[in-house]
Amino acid sequence: MASENIYRHILIDEESVTPKYLQIVNSVLKAVQHGHIDKDYVLPSINDLSFELNIARDTAERAYRQLKKLGLVGSIPGKGYFILDADIRQDIRVLLLFNKLSAHKKIIYDAFVDTLGDRAAIDFYIYNNDLALFHRLVRNRRKGYSHLVIIPHYLDGEEKAAEIIDSLTAGQLILLDKAVEGVQRPFGSVYEDFGADIYGALEQALPNLSRYKRLKLLIRTPSYFPAEIREGFERFSIQYAFPFETLEDTDQVRPASGDIFLSLTEDDMLTLIDRIQSDGLQLGSDVGLISYNETPWKRFILNGITTISTDFKAMGEMAARMILDKTSGQIAVPFALTLRNSL
Repeated sequence: MASENIYRHILIDEESVTPKYLQIVNSVLKAVQHGHIDKDYVLPSINDLSFELNIARDTAERAYRQLKKLGLVGSIPGKGYFILDADIRQDIRVLLLFNKLSAHKKIIYDAFVDTLGDRAAIDFYIYNNDLALFHRLVRNRRKGYSHLVIIPHYLDGEEKAAEIIDSLTAGQLILLDKAVEGVQRPFGSVYEDFGADIYGALEQALPNLSRYKRLKLLIRTPSYFPAEIREGFERFSIQYAFPFETLEDTDQVRPASGDIFLSLTEDDMLTLIDRIQSDGLQLGSDVGLISYNETPWKRFILNGITTISTDFKAMGEMAARMILDKTSGQIAVPFALTLRNSL
């Protein structure tokens, strides 16, 4: 069978977060595996590829370097690039859907990609906690994947999420971070036990918490954070007789001496720090602060911000291992308290 024009098969999806060079790599691999282009097929030059796809020349070069690394493409000086081996298989093809981009989501992504290595093609999309966008993305990409890996957090309409996820009948489903109530199709999960994790981490921090008078949870409404976080916080406060308050309108918060704040978002944390300093209070002595979700930079701010957090690197690795080992099941991710000077 004669090879087809390669440009019929190289697809650049502007909605995808997958780097464009990897989209090219995945497209060429798929074209070879499906028999659309054969061994010895001469690929476009780097200049032609960048022109036809409207991409940077560096992007085209990086794509060809990766294809050479995989052993799929060879090159001859002065003659260009060609298909070296048409028998290469890449059977793991992942549709990866994250609710948002953030520092800790990047940790999950990097660990997931690094653990899978070159054995997988990954199409990566962000739906910004928007169920309608999530639905559109999955509706247009139901086929061709061996695995569907989803972080399912939505600002509203979550009661419809199970139906949408159940419509994805092809490929193994893996839910990250939390489960979705009502999903009928089989799935694996690598999850946080939000209520128990919050309770346990605050219990570990009890010697430091006892120096303060009041516990306050900053959680904006609407929020994609699970209700179990609030439940675990309130259960701990009642169990250990701490006066507590849940604050949904963070813009009105005024810190007072003896307060401990648990902030779920970085924006609220930074706003709170600004108000603490503006009011002449000392973080870590007058007012305590715990930030939800560890990120590398939190250890540098004001000599260190105390965090309670799941192990995001482990989450990404566990999900990838589930794919590589062809296993399923429900796996809880480790959760930890990291004490620093803000408490």
